[in-house]
Amino acid sequence: MIGTTKGKLVWGVVFLGLIGTAAADVLLIEKVRERLARNLPDNGLTMEQVEQRYGEPLERRAAVGDPPITRWVYDDYSVFFEHRLVIESVVHHEAVVREVEEQRSQ
Repeated sequence: MIGTTKGKLVWGVVFLGLIGTAAADVLLIEKVRERLARNLPDNGLTMEQVEQRYGEPLERRAAVGDPPITRWVYDDYSVFFEHRLVIESVVHHEAVVREVEEQRSQ
């Protein structure tokens, strides 16, 4: 397929598409870095400490697996617990994309 004219055209379109999204990807990476610097729950905090410091989550998902992993969903991020301790705080992709789009519209 690569040797044909049609194949070259397809790969050219793919390449141009990648170039166009490269700037957006860099912007997203920068936003993720900014969000990581934000005040998210640290690993090792208890459920009680997270609730005291960050408030009531929007949703508490039931524990799954062994060891039990619980997920609390906040507006822009989720907090994952093993038993009752934080093991990871993750910024939602949608929150980063939303902020990038808001910045572009300004």
